[in-house]
Amino acid sequence: MTYLNREQILQVQDLPVEDVEVPEWGGKVRVRGLTGAERDKFEASIVTRKGNKAEFNPENIRAKLVAMCVVDENGNRLFTDEDIKILGQKSATALDRIFQVAQRLSGLRTEDFEEMQKN
Repeated sequence: MTYLNREQILQVQDLPVEDVEVPEWGGKVRVRGLTGAERDKFEASIVTRKGNKAEFNPENIRAKLVAMCVVDENGNRLFTDEDIKILGQKSATALDRIFQVAQRLSGLRTEDFEEMQKN
């Protein structure tokens, strides 16, 4: 096995994608895993700081992740951060189906969320 160099690492297209059927919406969507920076942003968005304490805040968690991971054929996000509130008004079943795929593709484990709640 050889060691990779900088150029090889930076040229690799390593973000997984998966198409998900959403019968509630009458079609399918493309879901892309988060980048490292996007994952950090997502995790920061579900933590509320109160002084020196950080509290897990799951409010609209599904819509937040779906908004960050649903992309078009070119990999561009379909939703902005401003769309999260209205997206959260869509079917919980549909959002959860996409959320689960986005969670898996992004390496977000249920244990990660449980750990955030504990800490």
